[in-house]
Amino acid sequence: MSTDMSQFYQVFFEEAAELLAEKENLLLGIDIDAPDPEQLNAIFRAAHSIKGGASTFGFADMTEVTHILESLLDRVRKGEARLTGVMVDAFLNAADVLKAQLAGHRGEGAPDPAAAAAVCATLKSLAGQGSAPIATAVPGAAVEAAPVQGGQTFAIEFDLPAGGKNPAVLDNLLKDLQGRGRMEIVQRPDASVGGHYVLRLATAISEEDIWEALAFVVDPAGLKIGIDAGVPPAQEAPAADATGYGFFEPLYQALVNPAAPGAGESRPEGRRESDEPGVDGLRTGRRASDKVAVSSNTDATSIRVNIEKVDQLINLVGELVITQAMLAQTTSRLDQEANETLAKSMGQLQRNTRDLQEAVMAIRMMPVSFVFSRFPRVVRDLATKLGKEVELKTVGEGTELDKGLIEKIADPLNHLVRNSLDHGIESPAVREAAGKPAKGTVTLRAFHQGGSVVIEVSDDGAGLNRERILAKAMERGLAVHDGMSDGEVWQLIFEAGFSTAEVVTDVSGRGVGMDVVKRNIHALSGSIDIQSVRGQGTQMSIRLPLTLAILDGLSVAVGDQTFIVPLTCIVECFQPRSAEIKSVAGTAKLVQVRGDFLPVVELHRYFHIPRRGPEMEKGIMIIMESDGERKAVFVDELLGQHQVVIKSLESNYRRVQGVSGATIMGDGRVALILDVAAIVRESATPARATA
Repeated sequence: MSTDMSQFYQVFFEEAAELLAEKENLLLGIDIDAPDPEQLNAIFRAAHSIKGGASTFGFADMTEVTHILESLLDRVRKGEARLTGVMVDAFLNAADVLKAQLAGHRGEGAPDPAAAAAVCATLKSLAGQGSAPIATAVPGAAVEAAPVQGGQTFAIEFDLPAGGKNPAVLDNLLKDLQGRGRMEIVQRPDASVGGHYVLRLATAISEEDIWEALAFVVDPAGLKIGIDAGVPPAQEAPAADATGYGFFEPLYQALVNPAAPGAGESRPEGRRESDEPGVDGLRTGRRASDKVAVSSNTDATSIRVNIEKVDQLINLVGELVITQAMLAQTTSRLDQEANETLAKSMGQLQRNTRDLQEAVMAIRMMPVSFVFSRFPRVVRDLATKLGKEVELKTVGEGTELDKGLIEKIADPLNHLVRNSLDHGIESPAVREAAGKPAKGTVTLRAFHQGGSVVIEVSDDGAGLNRERILAKAMERGLAVHDGMSDGEVWQLIFEAGFSTAEVVTDVSGRGVGMDVVKRNIHALSGSIDIQSVRGQGTQMSIRLPLTLAILDGLSVAVGDQTFIVPLTCIVECFQPRSAEIKSVAGTAKLVQVRGDFLPVVELHRYFHIPRRGPEMEKGIMIIMESDGERKAVFVDELLGQHQVVIKSLESNYRRVQGVSGATIMGDGRVALILDVAAIVRESATPARATA
């Protein structure tokens, strides 16, 4: 009976994906003419770690690519080969192949063997320029290692907890180390009680390889490796392993050998990544300069938790918030003096519940760098294809956003960035003729503003052409006129099928994309605004809520119903006077606000709800804004401000026009959350679907 290796797959998949992303970012930022040795070492370590993990789990296709890749990278970092732009392109292509192979092993499609063969041939060709071709390591085949003169003596220290994390794996690893040089175990505690290990190892193998092997078995946070000048160095390296797994051989044997006690144990929930063999050995963030810093960071631990468990926790906290609101509503009806202790306890419960909710919501928050990090590659490849010189700048990468929004905003941002490169940034010749630098700039910027996150995509290109957009709109039969504001004209580019491109290319020009961008952003309860100056550039601003789980809103009454209006969409509220309300064509109404006339949406008509009285002067006007457009929404009464837990109406009932979700109020009643974007962009015509 063999150990099921699949229980460790998910950890490898996540670690390998992170390493590929790190490797790509390093390659995109490297100076080809004067590469930073630390960057080269980090890129090499990423390839080396992926190869080790792929070998351990038997992913031969990834092992083959990464072995050829790391061999060439090793020559570059040692100064035996000069880094070139062609090499960087090949390394990026290899990363793409590895991503496809990784996705294939995750069951997310089939990789292209021809692409893998092509990138391997390219890497071998580059490696063969000025030296013998590099052979490919195949798991299971014997590999002969040539003697290496010189070497160093290392002092190695680490802790083993009581009972030992995996004594069989550690014993195998120590035997392997002993066979690779001259090793002295200065201190070896009893595994049953745990304790501090101290080793001296004189060997010709590298410190990185020692670290890579031990980090699989012990906690890297407590692992120290330094140079010990007191012991003579080894003179040559021993022969490599027969299976080709290198330092991962002891781990592999312990995992697949059922006789080895403790090997291949499943990973209990809640344990740290560094507690398990085959986990933290895949991390490559450590540099040679980190020898001392690693041991001082023992408290910086993290765990991986399935996102479904986090969502379940958030839902439970949401229910707790609703229950607390119900209790608060009930206790508010009691005599406060007679129940002073109860009132104080309810106040404390409210504060604790709010703190708990904020703490749990913070678990789902992620920096937008997770999205921004993919665009240096997009800009590089697309600029090359278009024959343009473009620099990408990112600002505010640490701005946090809900994980659900992070995943869904990636595609709209991709459309906007590609649009900036294709339509915004001019060719170098055109830019120089206009007195601009030949290299254009695209900037991604994120920041918090109020209760929202704003993400801007801006460029210093040609800007939008008002005349061309209007002409194209008239050609398509859209209701436009010369008196439209710039903001209204810019919004025309979001019409389905709208494009001003004169030539259709594989990048753009078919009139698809921008309408999808706006639709997707509205689906996230967000909005998009455009500012553009001819000849100077364009800025597109996306405004999103911090999370889709909770909402700061204003509760309003319409007849006997309660609605929630998101605070981020409210400009102002006021009680109208009869002189400020005008009728158009006998039915449509306008309200005058400081000289401007805004269309009025009567919410009771929109949802077919009987209102409390006929006099509009006794109600309230709420000025709402979305995508740069404003409308006045008429309601009967303002009830108060609340932080509400959003419930999906679509998954529990069906989609309702003008409604984005629902919540449960403190009295147990359901209140609908208004879809302000839908209400503002529509006319005041009563909705066909009722609530």
